[in-house]
Amino acid sequence: MFSLPLILSGILQQLYSWADAFIVGHAEGELQLAAIGATNSISTFLLNTLLGLTLGLSIMAAQEYGKGDITKLKKILSTYLPVLTLVYLVCAALIIIFAEDILFFMHTPKEIVGYSRIYLQIVLAGAPFLAIYNLYAAIFRAKGDTKVAFFAVLISSLLNVVLDVLFVAVLKYGVGGAAFATVFSQAAMTIFIIIYGLVKHKDVISGSIKADLEVFREGLSFALPPALQNSVISAGNLVLQNFMNSFGSVTVLAITTSYRVDSLMLLPIINLGSAIATMVARSKGEGNMQKQKAYVKSGLIVMAVVTGALTVLVFLCGGLFVSFFGVTGNALEEGYQFFRDLSLFYMFFGMATALRGALEGIGDLKYCSFVGIATLAVRISFSYILKPLCAERTIAFAEAVAWFVFLMLVLVRYLCKIKRNEPK
Repeated sequence: MFSLPLILSGILQQLYSWADAFIVGHAEGELQLAAIGATNSISTFLLNTLLGLTLGLSIMAAQEYGKGDITKLKKILSTYLPVLTLVYLVCAALIIIFAEDILFFMHTPKEIVGYSRIYLQIVLAGAPFLAIYNLYAAIFRAKGDTKVAFFAVLISSLLNVVLDVLFVAVLKYGVGGAAFATVFSQAAMTIFIIIYGLVKHKDVISGSIKADLEVFREGLSFALPPALQNSVISAGNLVLQNFMNSFGSVTVLAITTSYRVDSLMLLPIINLGSAIATMVARSKGEGNMQKQKAYVKSGLIVMAVVTGALTVLVFLCGGLFVSFFGVTGNALEEGYQFFRDLSLFYMFFGMATALRGALEGIGDLKYCSFVGIATLAVRISFSYILKPLCAERTIAFAEAVAWFVFLMLVLVRYLCKIKRNEPK
């Protein structure tokens, strides 16, 4: 029940990119659709780093909430709100300035560079809104409120679809119109969560508590490891995007479109992992070891059911999902093959994500960051190792190998932690 609103809000959040891709693909054609796909690894670099920071702060807040310390939650919010907003404003500005240079460095196909630059420069203007939204959502999640994320994303998703139709299909602004729709929707989402907090969570956001240096330092110990992990992984994805671009625009279109669908399929897995992390963290704050184990056990069972169902769904309907975005011909065939290959290994990723959530909940964030970076190194290495044997299919197989390594690393660590904490 705790994870369900997270899953639903995650699915709705995908409507940002889905609506952009669907409307642009049908209204403007495959070239502009590929251009949006080519920016994914760049724009998500900032987002994934932000999610890492707010994940760590959410774990910290959940442990403090388990102890009953509401004042600490207020200090976390008041300390990190101006910091994250400023940091992501500066980072977005730098990427906007050097957008074209970055795209050329990544060997983005020449025929789509212009479209990609326009989309990237506009969509990154929403980064400060995302920083504010994700911090508020992290604090509320630590208190057990996951419904606010669902309502906020529901409003912004509906607005995004309406604006996409208006800017792209009606006014013919192309990829720029899709990007503007995304930014306006993110602003609306942020405004909603602030107003919601003022009404429903006055105990956390009311009052005049100022930034606290000690809380800032403590928060860094929670926030930096997952942020470092996500930033390194995102940087690695830039390498993988460059690797993918070497296959040409057809493969870029096929794989990036498949990843859009794959991102939606993996959302239940990722959000279940986040729910496990939060509930384990709260149980740790309460000092209840048995409850921690119960959350992990039930989480693994639910994860097994979910990943099994997703594998069957993707294997049977993957081609239909890819074609939904207007992809045809060789790109459609290649995208479906990639999707089918990858779905066979969802179980590895699901079990690993559940166990990582357990480790994050007890505060083992540094090890989880190490695992994320090590997994990325495996994925990049096997992409190049398998390329002579599997051609473009190596992208899926390399990720499958990385997921297996991910599972082994977190499984061994979790079993060691359990054994160490058992009464002698």
